[in-house]
Amino acid sequence: MIPVKKHYSVPLPSGELPEGEELSPELDDSGFYGRPSKSQKKREVEALQELGTKLVELSADQIKKIEMPEELRAALKEAHRLAPRTEGMRRQLQFIGRIMRKVDPAPLQAALDKIAGLSAAENARMHQRERLRDRFIADEKVIDEIVAKFPNADIQYLRQQRRNAIREHELKKPPKAYREIFRILRELENGGSDLPIPTDEEHKEDDEA
Repeated sequence: MIPVKKHYSVPLPSGELPEGEELSPELDDSGFYGRPSKSQKKREVEALQELGTKLVELSADQIKKIEMPEELRAALKEAHRLAPRTEGMRRQLQFIGRIMRKVDPAPLQAALDKIAGLSAAENARMHQRERLRDRFIADEKVIDEIVAKFPNADIQYLRQQRRNAIREHELKKPPKAYREIFRILRELENGGSDLPIPTDEEHKEDDEA
């Protein structure tokens, strides 16, 4: 005789089911849903645990901007005090997982998705700035592209920093000007107006170049 999985309608009798029996989450013949199976519950618990782990990986500033129960916020703060890959952290993550079962995960997941999207966009912009800086150092004519994109760019200062960056590379000095060009491009992209003014010493270096 072929065994058939039993379906239970709601409400169900109290008590434990015989070992090996699962309640089907699908509709039964009466049009009622059964309770979720043990395997489904396990998947839900694991998903909440993973969500809690992702929250722990956020910075303190990012966590402050997310609305959540204070119990969860305190647990995440405590996790930040623990060393990673330790028994204490493992227990704390389990504790956070238990808290997660009592909260609505949808807003938390939405907040994580938003942060991930912003991070991906910022990474893309960062790589664009790096490529623009490297092309500018390799070819001074790229300054025209920078000015077209950022009309308020200080051409003289950028050219000076380009020469300094080349000299630093030749003399194997710390890449101070190399990093400064990146910072300037970032400020220009963000619409910043507080760009540095070359000092007398920098003017002297420029004249000696």
